[in-house]
Amino acid sequence: MDMVRILLADDHEVVRAGLRSLLDGSEGMQVVGEARNGVEAFRMACELQPDVAVLDVSMPDMGGLEAAEKLARECPAVRILALTMHDDRAHLTRMLEAGAAGYVLKRAAADELVRAIRVVAAGGTYVDPTLAGRMLRTTSPARGTRDVPSPEALSGREEEVLRRIAWGQSNKQIAAELEISTKTVETYKARLTDKLGLRSRTEMVRYALQQGWLSDG
Repeated sequence: MDMVRILLADDHEVVRAGLRSLLDGSEGMQVVGEARNGVEAFRMACELQPDVAVLDVSMPDMGGLEAAEKLARECPAVRILALTMHDDRAHLTRMLEAGAAGYVLKRAAADELVRAIRVVAAGGTYVDPTLAGRMLRTTSPARGTRDVPSPEALSGREEEVLRRIAWGQSNKQIAAELEISTKTVETYKARLTDKLGLRSRTEMVRYALQQGWLSDG
């Protein structure tokens, strides 16, 4: 098993200590750094290049949302997992749009956090089960997934691109893994918008959840 290198970012020292103890005690995981705010998290993530940055959403100086946006833009190889007390759909949606590949509530069981980190590190998307169900229940018929065509309406390559977008991969990553140009990836995304009406990554994540594509990352 490859070692998963993790950066922790939370402004509460006691929380960080507890998380470090949990994760360092989990097989195949190593905490390589700790940050007290978003500014430190961004700097350390770019320097240390961990596999996963676990970000609290609410931190001083720079919150998890802004840190996630900067990391997704400037250090795209670092996968982002939000660990937060905010259990509302608005925070979840904003973090996914910012580039987070996972969202877990602080009240979740320890083994759920460990599982989420493994899924995100492996290239998948993980949404707290409670919020995943809420995303599906609150999808609007006008722009959501209830009235869009089934996956059979997509070509094999279109479905592959959609899955990878939902998993949190960037256009550059998708292009490299599928051995196509980033311009071709953009063309496929435009086709997905035309066929399914999914105009944002959050809507694509909802669709992927409904299809069961994110169950195990």
